[in-house]
Parts: sequence; C-alpha cells; structure tokens
Amino acid sequence: MKKDYYIMVIAFSVLLITGCAVESHTAINTEKAEVSITRSVSGQKIQVAIGQFANHSSFQNGIFSDGVDKLGSQAETILITFLQQAGCYMVLDRNNMKALARESNFNNTTQNIAGARYVITGDIVEFGRKTVGDHELWGILGHGKKQVAYANVNLNIVDVKTSAVVYSSTGAGEYALSSRDVIGFGSNAGYDSTLNGKVLSLAIREAVNDLTRAIDQGLWRPE
Repeated sequence: MKKDYYIMVIAFSVLLITGCAVESHTAINTEKAEVSITRSVSGQKIQVAIGQFANHSSFQNGIFSDGVDKLGSQAETILITFLQQAGCYMVLDRNNMKALARESNFNNTTQNIAGARYVITGDIVEFGRKTVGDHELWGILGHGKKQVAYANVNLNIVDVKTSAVVYSSTGAGEYALSSRDVIGFGSNAGYDSTLNGKVLSLAIREAVNDLTRAIDQGLWRPE
C-alpha cells in the first residue's frame, strides 16, 4: 500500500508539471538611427525614394538560388525604417502604389503624389556567416563555439535632376553568438537564424548614420 501511495504521488506530480502551460513575454529595446540635429531644428525634410537595393554578395546567390532577392528586399524594408527614424527624410513609398490608389478611390479623393528630389540606392556588398570553435585539452576539459555573422552595405544618393551620385556612405557590422561547455556543463547554442537580420540591421543603421552625419557636417547639402 505504501508503495502504491508513492507511485500515485509521483504520477500526480508529473501530471501537474506537464499539465500547466507557462506563458511569458518580454519587450526588447531596439537600437534606432541617429536623429539629424540640423534638419530637426529647421524642420526641412529631404524627399527621397528608394531605388534598387540588391544583394551582390555571394550569400543566397549560388547555383541553387531561387532567383528571388530576399536579402535585398529585407534590406530595403530596414533602410526605410532607419531613414524615417533619422527625422530629416521624407521617405516616399513606391512599393504600394496600387494599394494607395485603391484606398484613394474608396475615399473619393484625388491623389497628389509627391516627387522625390533624391533616390537612394543600396548594395549588400558582403554578407556571410561562419562558425569557429576551440577545445581545451583536446576537448577533455570542454569546448566552445561561436557563430559569427558579418554584413557590409553601401548607400548612394542620386540626384534625380542630374542623375549624379552626390554622396555615398557605407556601413558594416558583425554579430556573434558564443557558447561554451566545460567538463560537460554549460550551454550549446544551435544555429541562430536571427543573426542574419540583426547584422543586416546593424550595417544599414551605420550607413544611414554616416549619411545623416554628413548632412549635419555639411559634407553634402540637399536642395
């Protein structure tokens, strides 16, 4: 009887553990682009449209690629966000013209589409990942692994009137995720696909910040 009692207690405890669902959430603060001091004070915004943003790196461009530039499309979305955060650009949306026209018809309004003074084009010139590791005493005492993602992007500001490239900026970044196992204890991180988006955001943010600083420093003067 005593043995049966212990079995029932253990079984009931297992049911309690497996039967309870735990929900949690955490808000994560994301880094934003630098705000232009000069343009924020004057209130004058530069009208820009996004041109081609292409992935020219070897990443996802091999013989087995499906031909869809997913990385370039992701980069364009990130670029729009950081330009808007800088506070000195009026970013004109050219990717949703049909949807905008449809909503305009629903509202019985006439569209008055603004023209951009400049077009921003971009290139992902370098993008890649690697995994590096080390062993302590041939792995007997432990080992470590580091996942590294790297990105390098270029931005070009093109004058619509003259087609001249009036300024170019670059941004690069590296993200790393490390794990270490010491005598059987520690963490062992698997492949983290989020590093791709994180390092791409970092590189583009640096390129936008470089562009914004150039405006504040008078290195190029938008009309």
